[in-house]
Amino acid sequence: MSKVCAITGKKPLSGNKRSHSLRATRRKWNVNLQKVKVMVDGKPQKLRISARALKTLKAQQNG
Repeated sequence: MSKVCAITGKKPLSGNKRSHSLRATRRKWNVNLQKVKVMVDGKPQKLRISARALKTLKAQQNG
């Protein structure tokens, strides 16, 4: 499974890890994906959603 949010399309970011001596080695920041049942067109579906998108959905439901 790819590490992509089903709603926002967020993907892992890449960059450098920096040691104390500032040597650079490549690293990756993965998206915080959660498996959630979400109503899509009136039907429940299992989606992999980022934690930020899930927080936004919950705020829209309650607000």
